[in-house]
Amino acid sequence: YIGYEEGGQLTEKVRQKPYSIVLLDEIEKAHADIYNLLLQVMDEGRLTDGHGRVVDFKNTIIVMTSNVGSARLAQEGKGFGFQVITPETTAENNQHIINRELRKKFSMEFLNRIDQTVIFDPLTRESINTIIDLELNKLRKRLSVLDYTLTLTDDTYEKIRKEGYDPQFGARPLKRAIQRYVEDPVTDFLLQDHDITDNNIIV
Repeated sequence: YIGYEEGGQLTEKVRQKPYSIVLLDEIEKAHADIYNLLLQVMDEGRLTDGHGRVVDFKNTIIVMTSNVGSARLAQEGKGFGFQVITPETTAENNQHIINRELRKKFSMEFLNRIDQTVIFDPLTRESINTIIDLELNKLRKRLSVLDYTLTLTDDTYEKIRKEGYDPQFGARPLKRAIQRYVEDPVTDFLLQDHDITDNNIIV
């Protein structure tokens, strides 16, 4: 973040466009020095770059994502004893688990400067199906230009669900699973010289 001749990657962008949203993905993987820089930004609303220029962050929204606590949440969320579970008690329990894990990873000095922590609910089977369909529709649109349609079998859907979703990391592996089980076979099929009478590709 401390720049040289061209300015820092972060400070230069914010200096040029002070009304910005800065996304710091998987902040728990950042070097400790980054946390110190963020403390200055969140505390003073400014940051000094490598040229000694003070960059104003007061009109900048900083969003940080993290997987801290997701593994513990999946582990502890499997059972709550014999108590009656409602959406409210589940949300409270999740918040407690996440806050506990955040305190293990980050200093209180850092956490106290964060305005709000938002916990996203785990993806349901229906949510996974929706994401799969959205990705497949992109492929179907490309195939339609070639006058092809695409149909997936239940077995292929299940393989994508199984490999494309991880309880800890969500649906990030989904695109790789779709590429493996759908895009690659379809590409191989199209590259072969077929005498095609049916334009519906079934995978």
